[in-house]
Amino acid sequence: MNWREKVLDFDNIGDRGEGLKGLIFDVQKFAIHDGGGIRTNVFLKGCPLQCLWCSNPESLAYKPEITFVTNNCIGCGKCLEVCPAGAIHQGETAGEDIIIDRERCTLCGQCAKHCYAGAINIIGRYVSVPDLMQIIERDRKFYEQSGGGVTFSGGEPTAQPEFLKAALAEIQKRGIHTAIETSSLLPWDVYASILEHVDLVLTDIKHMDDAEHKRLTGVSNQLILDNIRKISRLGIPVKIRLPLIPGINDSDSNLEATAEFVEQLSNVQSLDILPYHRLGEMKYRQLDISYPLKGVESPTVEHVEERIRALRERGLNISVGG
Repeated sequence: MNWREKVLDFDNIGDRGEGLKGLIFDVQKFAIHDGGGIRTNVFLKGCPLQCLWCSNPESLAYKPEITFVTNNCIGCGKCLEVCPAGAIHQGETAGEDIIIDRERCTLCGQCAKHCYAGAINIIGRYVSVPDLMQIIERDRKFYEQSGGGVTFSGGEPTAQPEFLKAALAEIQKRGIHTAIETSSLLPWDVYASILEHVDLVLTDIKHMDDAEHKRLTGVSNQLILDNIRKISRLGIPVKIRLPLIPGINDSDSNLEATAEFVEQLSNVQSLDILPYHRLGEMKYRQLDISYPLKGVESPTVEHVEERIRALRERGLNISVGG
């Protein structure tokens, strides 16, 4: 699926030039794993964490990016012809893929527009709240019939706080359930202003040890854990999510520490175990960046069940896979 198909709704809504806009890289309809019922998941671009296992590397940068899907390229050469910046050239070896000079690229989108096979894509587009509401309202009946709604994810949706608040407030005003999928890494005063418009929080605990958390994500977990405690005291329903990565955060000591932390919280609906997968690995190649966890295999069902058995025995409400 190329970028024009993925953001077809964006192409149909036009641009009315409203001032406040958010940078979005995907909108997924008919989602069923991120907040209950049938949902529309809105993915905002930009993230303050650099998790080694991130499956959405296209979400990390706070700007649009260009990707190249090698297997889709048919070698027509049209992208070389239309690039006004001269940022695309053919590899020197016979049969070699085209090469994109990302430093030189201006993200004008001409190559993607003229790529017949969808090999070149522009990831990220600015949209206003009215633009986004047009997309969301089209599936209102599905939300109402299934108890669904809208979930903001990323990247890190709270990294665009003003746009996120405006969008959440408008969605709630129309009687649609709202949820955010977040790392909870932001100042509490900003977070609290966002939470005023949130019906459900889905938040990660990636590792309980601060030093390990810094090594794995680039940031401390102290603010994250403190914010989660504060959310709990507000009475907002919370789902705690634990990405489970073999040999990285699935030790007995970390799982026990995670369980003890969760047991101290109120309003936790479930502890969701998200087994590590490598489905996003190809996206790193499309962005010309190295995959940090190369060689780490996805855990088997048996391994996951063995690792979380102690969590179930503690009486926690465990969900596997979201």
